[in-house]
Amino acid sequence: MTTEIEWWDYDDAAEMADAVAGDIGFIIESAIDARGAAVIALAGGKTPLPIYEKLARAKIDWKRVTIIPGDERIVPLGDALSNVTAIGKAFLPKGARVIPLVSATAPDYKAAGRAADALLQDLHWPLDLVLLGVGGDGHAASIFPGPDFDEALNGPKERRALGVMPDPLPPEAPVARVTLSKAALTSARAMMIAVTGDAKRAVIEEAVKAGQSSPYPIGRILADVELPVDIHWAP
Repeated sequence: MTTEIEWWDYDDAAEMADAVAGDIGFIIESAIDARGAAVIALAGGKTPLPIYEKLARAKIDWKRVTIIPGDERIVPLGDALSNVTAIGKAFLPKGARVIPLVSATAPDYKAAGRAADALLQDLHWPLDLVLLGVGGDGHAASIFPGPDFDEALNGPKERRALGVMPDPLPPEAPVARVTLSKAALTSARAMMIAVTGDAKRAVIEEAVKAGQSSPYPIGRILADVELPVDIHWAP
C-alpha cells in the first residue's frame, strides 16, 4: 500500500500556522455537523503553538470539542515539558475539553500507559484528526526507537496508548512518555503533519520512500495510513 501524500509549502511558519489552523477548524466543524462532537489529537512541542493560537480564535462551538495530546512526557501538570499544559492554555479558556494522558499517581511509565489506554477507551473512536510533528530523528508522537518501539508499532489494534521509554532519551526532554499507538494514529479520519526546516523535510521524504522498511518511526506510521495525508512545511 502506498500512502497518498500531499505537500503544502509556505514562505514562513506564520503563513503555515494560518493555513493549518484553517484546515483543522474545517475538520472540527465537519465532525460537529456529522456527529455532534469532534475528538482530535494534537502534537506537542513548540512548532505547533502558533497554529493553536490561531485555531483558538476560530468561531467554533468549543464545548463540543475534545482534545487529547498525541503523546505526553511523564511530568507533572504545569511542567514546562508538559504537552497537555500548553494545549490546555490555548483551548481550555474557549470551553474545549482537554484530557491529560498522564495520571500523577502511576507508579511507573508502563502503568502510566495502561492508565492512559483505559481512559481513552471511553472516547469516540476513530479520532476525527491527528496532527503530528516529526522530530529530527524521525520520531512522531512519542514513537521512538527503544525497548517499547515494537509494541508501539505492532501492539494490539485495540490498544490506544502505551508507556514508552525512548533510547536514547532526547536531551531536550529526557523523560519517559505516554504515546498513542500506531494503530490509534493511523485509524484517524484525517492525518496532518506540520514541520519546519530542511532537515525534517529530508527525513520525512526518505522515510516515505522506504515505507514499511524505514528505520524512521514516521515512515512506519505513514506506510499504514489508508487516507491521504497532508504535510505542511515551512523553512
